[in-house]
Amino acid sequence: MIKYFWICLFFIFPISTVYSQKAGQLSFFDQDAKKPIESLTKLKKIYAQAIEDGNVILEGKCLQQMGKVCYVQGHFRQSLEFYLKADKIFDVSNKPLMLAATQCDIGVLYFYIKQPDKALKCYRSALKTYQRLHHLRGQSAVYGHIGQLYEKRQNYEQAFNYQKTALKLSEKNNDLAGAAKIYENIGSIYEDLEKYDLADLNFKKSLRLYQQNRNQVASIEVINNLGDILRKTGHYQESIVQTKAAMNLADKLGNIYQLASCYRDLGKAYELTNQMDSAYHYVKLGYKYTLDLYSEDGARQVAFLQVLYDINKKSDEINKLQNDKKLNRIIIASATIVTLLLVVLGFVVFSRQRLRLRDQQMLAKQKEIEHDLTSLELKNLQLEEQHLKQQLEVKSRELSNHTLNLIKHNQFLENLRNTLQAMVKDDKRDQKKQMNQILTEINQSFNHERNWKEFTQAFEQVHHQFLENLKKFSNALTSADMRLIALLKMNLDSADIATLLGISTDSLRVSRYRLRRKLNLAQGDNLSAFIQAL
Repeated sequence: MIKYFWICLFFIFPISTVYSQKAGQLSFFDQDAKKPIESLTKLKKIYAQAIEDGNVILEGKCLQQMGKVCYVQGHFRQSLEFYLKADKIFDVSNKPLMLAATQCDIGVLYFYIKQPDKALKCYRSALKTYQRLHHLRGQSAVYGHIGQLYEKRQNYEQAFNYQKTALKLSEKNNDLAGAAKIYENIGSIYEDLEKYDLADLNFKKSLRLYQQNRNQVASIEVINNLGDILRKTGHYQESIVQTKAAMNLADKLGNIYQLASCYRDLGKAYELTNQMDSAYHYVKLGYKYTLDLYSEDGARQVAFLQVLYDINKKSDEINKLQNDKKLNRIIIASATIVTLLLVVLGFVVFSRQRLRLRDQQMLAKQKEIEHDLTSLELKNLQLEEQHLKQQLEVKSRELSNHTLNLIKHNQFLENLRNTLQAMVKDDKRDQKKQMNQILTEINQSFNHERNWKEFTQAFEQVHHQFLENLKKFSNALTSADMRLIALLKMNLDSADIATLLGISTDSLRVSRYRLRRKLNLAQGDNLSAFIQAL
């Protein structure tokens, strides 16, 4: 439990370095990380001042650091509450780096309380932000966390992939601390897989980087891991040497957690070498330091809870004071607005009364004028309608007269032609040539284009665009077809139509048949009814 606790502790602190240069007043936290009560008290003072000064960013940083303190002390609910408040502030304030660091911290918290799905969601959100901003250190840290998550799920292939990606980014960014932690994680994976040679190699690389970076606390853990590897591979004496080295360093730094762990590991090693006295001695020491540790932790937890209670109480008082100030400002602003509104309302009511009388008078005049204009427009429309009716009647009469004249003209020509044809049949050869010439002229007069042009113009004036619209039904209509359709539209009988076109009724029947085919009429459809419906 203690070993796992320190692993999480070392994981969460490097994230704060993402924006440590911007933290300003919060730089004391890394120095006082071993003094959670003092750290929390100082943070609370800065937090209260930030709220009073309206410094939202500093407020968010304080909340995040207080979340770290509560996390290290095991107060996860309070830690999550602080983190979520900081997350909201950084999101609203558009501080993506701070937001990503907070999301990563929340992911570590979820990982520790065994909610891996929520942890992975937070990690991916933070990773997306770091990738968008090309922040290598942040990406490396998140990849390491995700790799650790897959290691706990025993998905070692994915764990290796993420840890190796994190290692590349750390080396690219020359991040010794990050690379050291990744080597330690990789060594832990190999240890789980019982590949002790590779685990030993990666632990040694991690230790070398930690020592180069002068991180003695992290070095204790790695040295102890090397001792575990030696003990698991049967090198008990070498294991004892490594564990004692870790023990001496822990004793020098006053790190009771690691010291108790080292004593327990020494007890295991001596037990394996059948040195029961030494084993009993170190196990007893480990048990004693563990009890001391829990006793000390218990006292510290009580004091920490008291500080946390005082902080929450003070926070409630600050929030209440802030709410009271806001409420007072709202009341004053509301009263001022209401007063102004009443004054404006009185002036508006008085003005509207005056304007209403004017509007009523203007409206009455306007309605009267509109009524007169409407009456005039109605009369104009009636006159236009009468005029159009008169024009249509005139045009219709003209068309009828023109058609009647054509019929009479053609009937006269028809009678004359019949008479001349009878004369041609006589034997008088001296008259035959002259008669044929007269017949030719009569035949030509039947199709005189001028008469048909005048007829077409008169027809178009009565039936607007009829002939043009008819072309939509067929592109193969000839001028003769159009004349036949116009005569059918006028509802003339077949004899009159044949006379006007100068053809026989049999030829007219053939022309009607061809016209039906051009108009794509089905068998049984009436041609005259179709044309009248257009």
